Amino acid sequence: MKTQNAEILKHDSDVDITHKINTMELDNWINHLKYVKKELVNLIGICNKGLNNKLGDISVVSRFKKKEVENETLLNALLKYAQSRVHIVECEDAHCDMIYITEHESYRRSYLYHLDKYRRLKDEFFNKVQGKFTLVKVD
Repeated sequence: MKTQNAEILKHDSDVDITHKINTMELDNWINHLKYVKKELVNLIGICNKGLNNKLGDISVVSRFKKKEVENETLLNALLKYAQSRVHIVECEDAHCDMIYITEHESYRRSYLYHLDKYRRLKDEFFNKVQGKFTLVKVD
C-alpha cells in the first residue's frame, strides 16, 4: 500500500482507514530517519573538525557514531517492514489485520524510543557546545 494510494474514502472500513493511516505514518518515519541520517553525518563531521578537543569530551563523536548505526538499523527495519505491508490487501479476516496493526504499534514504540534518545543526545551536545566557540564575522 503506497501513500499516494492511501486516500481515505467514504466507503473504507475502520480497518482500511487504520491501515492507510499507518502507511502514511510509516512513510513519515522513514523520511524522518533519512533526515536524521544526514544530520548525524553533519554532527559527526563537526565533531571531527576539532570540536571534540574544545568540548574536552571525546565520547561525543563516538556516541553520535553509535546513534548513526542505530538509526541505520531502524531505518533498514522500517524499509523492510514497508515492503512487507504490500500483503495487507490479502488479509481476509480480523486476525490477519490485527497482526499488521500490532506489528505497526511495535515499530511505533521503537521509532519513538529511538527519536527520544537521539533528541536527548543532541540536546546534550548543544548544551555542551554553547559558549565553546565564537562566530567569525566575515567582511
